[in-house]
Amino acid sequence: MHCVYRMKECDAEYRVGRGKPPLHTRFKKGQSGNPRGPRAKNLPALLVEALGEPVILTTNGRRRQITKREAVIAQLVDKSTGADLRATKMLIDLLKDIEKRGGAAVPPEAPPVTAADEEIFENLVTRLRRMELARSHDGDTEA
Repeated sequence: MHCVYRMKECDAEYRVGRGKPPLHTRFKKGQSGNPRGPRAKNLPALLVEALGEPVILTTNGRRRQITKREAVIAQLVDKSTGADLRATKMLIDLLKDIEKRGGAAVPPEAPPVTAADEEIFENLVTRLRRMELARSHDGDTEA
């Protein structure tokens, strides 16, 4: 048993087994636990975790469970529809940010109609009128 306290002298006698890890894998003197330590969560991870927690909501006498994220958005929309200008501004800013991130661009303005476009429209309308007239004329001859 005296080898447990004086490892360097007894390395040859030490046997690895249950409860006796290899000497090179043991913690160094003065070191305990996980050397990397517990990981502190960053702010976005904490926010996502907190917003994902469930909350009980009662609406029209009915109870239902939703996430805090859903509750926050519902409150923001409700306040915005109730003419709360700060809530409306926050909602509009949020929507703009979502559109920007999602790649949903504001549709470009329609280009002005040129003379060539007008001519194409007129020709198309004329052809459609002729087709309709021919269809109605063919229907009269069959009856």
